[in-house]
Amino acid sequence: MKKRNILITGGAGFIGSHVVRRFVKTYPGYTIFNLDKLTYAGNLENLSDMDKSENYRFVKGDICDNEFIQSLFSEHQFYGVIHLAAESHVDRSITNPMDFVITNVVGTVSLLNAFKSFCKLDESVFYHVSTDEVFGELDMNGKFNESTPYSPNSPYSASKASSDHFVRAYHHTYGINIRISNCSNNYGSHHFPEKLIPLMINNILNKKPLPVYGQGTNVRDWLFVEDHATAIDTIFHEGANGETYTVGGNNEWKNLDLVILLCNLMDEKLNQEVGTSSKLITFVNDRAGHDFRYAIDSSKLMDELGWKPSVTFEQGLSKTIDWYLENNVWLQHVTSGAYKSYYEQMYK
Repeated sequence: MKKRNILITGGAGFIGSHVVRRFVKTYPGYTIFNLDKLTYAGNLENLSDMDKSENYRFVKGDICDNEFIQSLFSEHQFYGVIHLAAESHVDRSITNPMDFVITNVVGTVSLLNAFKSFCKLDESVFYHVSTDEVFGELDMNGKFNESTPYSPNSPYSASKASSDHFVRAYHHTYGINIRISNCSNNYGSHHFPEKLIPLMINNILNKKPLPVYGQGTNVRDWLFVEDHATAIDTIFHEGANGETYTVGGNNEWKNLDLVILLCNLMDEKLNQEVGTSSKLITFVNDRAGHDFRYAIDSSKLMDELGWKPSVTFEQGLSKTIDWYLENNVWLQHVTSGAYKSYYEQMYK
């Protein structure tokens, strides 16, 4: 039987690399094409163990390059697209919003047009992975679910909300088979150290200040990235056409409480007195438009498709810290920029 071709965009990034690895290992009947532009957060060292897999292909390219995307889809006739490529850092979106519009909106429409033209609309699946930030913010009550109205508050979340709407519009207008998921904050291995948890780990290791926005009272729901990859697998294969699923860890933490827990775990693992790392906590001016609270209700995904988180936050955070401590070379390559040479070494 001919192998089915699956395109995963942004597959060299944090979440994408976990999804690529899961699909390559779990589905030998698929050929996985990992499409990534290799911007600052795209790191092929995340997938160095995949390079010799028979059903894995890496393709360097830009989802906004319409001619390239059309050619890629024409050649490979993808059975499925899992779209993870995005500009995703809120602070960067405040500084350079146009970059987010181009990648997250224009890039998504480029993929949709190619999918519409070259994929079998009665069986192929376009799965768009999005964020809970499209819903805006919550007070201390309630949770986001699939019926929550959109109310984005940052350029990043506005760009993702727009891309969600385009995916739904192509479903209703052209009849393409879609899935959309909106997830909470992810954490785990291979995370670029600009985001909260890997930033704190790296700064503790280097005895640098631990910057916490405002008073650290903002609340986030945290999802272990391997559980998210499992959810994506489940939704892609078992989700209903046209449906949206919210994905969370049922795991809310105030930012300051999370940082203190991380500090204490780091102290234990580094064999130093508990409380040593927390002395590095430094409060900084709050982010512009900083949403107060996000929380996800995943009951639809759990009840209809049988997915559930596999670890508690304490277990997942401990695994995450252990990975960074055991992979110091990876962390050094990321923080020094040396990881960018991997593509030249392996693919040129």
